[in-house]
Amino acid sequence: MLRLLIIPFLFMLNTSVYDFKVPALSGGTIDLSAYKGKKILIVNTASKCGFTPQYEGLEQLYDKYKDKLVIVGFPANDFGGQEPGTNSEIQEFCKKNYGVTFPMAAKVDVVGDNTTPLFKYLTEEAIKMGTPAPVIQWNFTKFLIDENGKLIAVFPSKIKPMSDEITSHLN
Repeated sequence: MLRLLIIPFLFMLNTSVYDFKVPALSGGTIDLSAYKGKKILIVNTASKCGFTPQYEGLEQLYDKYKDKLVIVGFPANDFGGQEPGTNSEIQEFCKKNYGVTFPMAAKVDVVGDNTTPLFKYLTEEAIKMGTPAPVIQWNFTKFLIDENGKLIAVFPSKIKPMSDEITSHLN
């Protein structure tokens, strides 16, 4: 007699960014659930891009709104090979050139076959909101998450961190 074993689903359904933990640039882990109650701006970054000076604006934004906003940078080498460095090289570059103090994740893929699960989730959520595909077209795409872990806006690379488009969500 053949018996069927029913094995429960063993993976978690991601319903908010709080479900994600990612490796940090400096080692350890960034647990996004630690930021419950604050808005989160998730940005794919690169050190050798025309938009790289946005690190300065991201740091200004983080400093000005740190009571209600956290920024998490995600270095990615997906566009034009503009983030070729190692995690330690990226960390040194960000600190030395832009004084970055906001959390930075370890280098990831944000598009393609090896896209990290967080960016798969963010892209799917953006498409549900009506953002046209491809959601991430270049470095420094910004995803704004509300205080409850839900995506509320996506900003393309050309939108600067201190722009009204972003700050209007924070005032």
